[in-house]
Amino acid sequence: MAKISEIFGRKVFNDSVMKERLSASTYRQLHETIKRGTDLNSEIAEEVANAMKDWAVENGATHFTHWFHPLSGATAEKHESFVSTAGGGNIILEFSPKNLIKGEADASSFPSGGLRDTFEARGYTAWDPTSYAFIKDDILCIPTVFCSFSGEALDHKTPLLRSMEALNTQAMRVLRVFGNSDVDHVKATAGAEQEYFLVDKKYYDQREELQLTGRTLLGAPAAKGQEMNDHYYGSIKTRVSSFMKDLNKELWELGIQAKTEHNEVAPNQHELANNFQTINVTVDQNNLTMEIMKKVAKKHGMECLLHEKPFAGVNGSGKHNNWSLKTDTGVNLLEPGDTPAQNAQFLIFLSAVIKAVDDYQDLIRISIASAGNDHRLGASEAPPAIVSIFLGDELTEILDSIESDTVYSDRKREPFQFNVHTLPSFPKDNTDRNRTSPFAFTGNKFEFRMPGSSASISTPNTVLNTIVAEELKGMAEELEKADNLNKAIQKIIKDTLRDHKRIIFNGNGYDPEWIREAARRGLSNYPSTPDALVHYLDEKNVRVFTDHGVLTEAELHSRYEIYMEKYYKTINIEAHTLLDMLKKDILPACVEYLNVLGKDIEYQLKLGMKAEDSYSGKIFARETALSNGLYDDVTELEAVLRNVPDSDALGKACYYRDCVLPLMKTARRKADELETMTDRKYWPIPVYRELMFGVD
Repeated sequence: MAKISEIFGRKVFNDSVMKERLSASTYRQLHETIKRGTDLNSEIAEEVANAMKDWAVENGATHFTHWFHPLSGATAEKHESFVSTAGGGNIILEFSPKNLIKGEADASSFPSGGLRDTFEARGYTAWDPTSYAFIKDDILCIPTVFCSFSGEALDHKTPLLRSMEALNTQAMRVLRVFGNSDVDHVKATAGAEQEYFLVDKKYYDQREELQLTGRTLLGAPAAKGQEMNDHYYGSIKTRVSSFMKDLNKELWELGIQAKTEHNEVAPNQHELANNFQTINVTVDQNNLTMEIMKKVAKKHGMECLLHEKPFAGVNGSGKHNNWSLKTDTGVNLLEPGDTPAQNAQFLIFLSAVIKAVDDYQDLIRISIASAGNDHRLGASEAPPAIVSIFLGDELTEILDSIESDTVYSDRKREPFQFNVHTLPSFPKDNTDRNRTSPFAFTGNKFEFRMPGSSASISTPNTVLNTIVAEELKGMAEELEKADNLNKAIQKIIKDTLRDHKRIIFNGNGYDPEWIREAARRGLSNYPSTPDALVHYLDEKNVRVFTDHGVLTEAELHSRYEIYMEKYYKTINIEAHTLLDMLKKDILPACVEYLNVLGKDIEYQLKLGMKAEDSYSGKIFARETALSNGLYDDVTELEAVLRNVPDSDALGKACYYRDCVLPLMKTARRKADELETMTDRKYWPIPVYRELMFGVD
């Protein structure tokens, strides 16, 4: 493989390419838009379009597309050729400023939550110059936003960009109060840790539910799972290592800083972490990463599973979202420094985050809600559905001292000693890590551990940006009118702790006692997606989005409908897939095995043996009872699916949660027990042992 420095970013129309190909004036204007968030001068579009087209063609591109993130959860693209006719049978390659700035998409064919009717088709895509264009599969991809003909956002990126503007506005107000005149812009940054599973394609192709739903709807546990803790950080298998090398190469070519890779806890589970970027760039790159993971896995005879819970009984997959704030001068506003107790600016921003997470616990939970993630949250592998903040011992002690008006004594950073002369010593961190916390402070950022592996991180970050902007706004108003700044700062921090200390929890989030303790504190606990989503349109939540111009009321209502529909439609697909497998695979296999057992019993009877005394007879009786019970479950599940109420989205979501999911679980228990009893040569689908240990 070529040197990393030679391939990194070579398929990206990045800053160095623009500097080389654009005039000094155009480059400067575009650079300022990207780096500082200044207004885009559309007059430069013609020069940018020509330079982008020439660069793309030189690098093998034949088509271009506006690449956007509709509310379906996937990315979308419509390819258009650079080729235009020039008369006389000749062609020219064209890419106009209009092609760069604006595109059209059929808005009625994407989820709109009622914003668009089928006959109202027109929608627009618009260039997002703050995220670099790139070449994928010989297609020039231009990151864009997507809206309807009437201007409503129909994508994930538009509200994300709006939330970034809102956060910048309020953060700058606070910084100006602190006398930071050199800062022009504050950007929210994020780094995504992506977990995923790899399975052999030959087994994947035999599992209908993996193909249609992304998770196994059937499957008894293998004799070995993750209980030996031997997979985590273990030696990476040769085939997986080859996959990772190819994956890294493709990501690096697209300028994606794939940094850390390792085996995760469950067999065949892995993680890839990317470096920090401005949030909208991180979102684009994470969406690309998921797509390329699946493509590269196929090249290696594997399938990449991004579902939050592809296998029962072992850890599911999340996507840890590391969120922070950074000025255009390079200062991390969540960096405590060597003396955090004296760092008033840091403490104000920390207080804003604490207050935001407590005031908007429901929005935090809603931002990661999905049918897939419901299987994962709180399952002793992921944070519980209860939102809380981990700060660690030092920050908690500092805040306690402020609240109680006592003097905080700085902790001495004791060296970490191995008591082996040849090994180095180094300063011990002032606090441990807490992997059970949904929202943990980890040095100079917050690690939001609740998002699921398959989801876009646009929505969680949009929520975080907006709610922190709201709290910074209130704090800025107090600070701006204060006669004594120091007293105002102290008051804000003390008031925050007095009113919102309940959200801080440094203990074990997996402990059942925490559920009871959280209830005593008055924290919300929404175990299922419908439980959480029903609060999406609460007055305070509508107000925070509309006040900051992040989402209109119409856009909020549309998203509520879309998220509810996605929840029950997901379960509907799973239920029908399960029925198909039970009726066409599992029950016929059981009948075939029962016939074999029956012949053996007939032979034993001829020998004068009692059927109930023989092994075959006992297995026959149990298998018959389970098969009959499973058939009854199939019949009942079919009836339940035929009688879905004609109600609103919430009613349907609750029906699928309360009536369909329990029946699916009941049927699965019987099918999984049948798997453990049926001769493997009759079992029609690959089992967990093959799926989780089948990659060498």
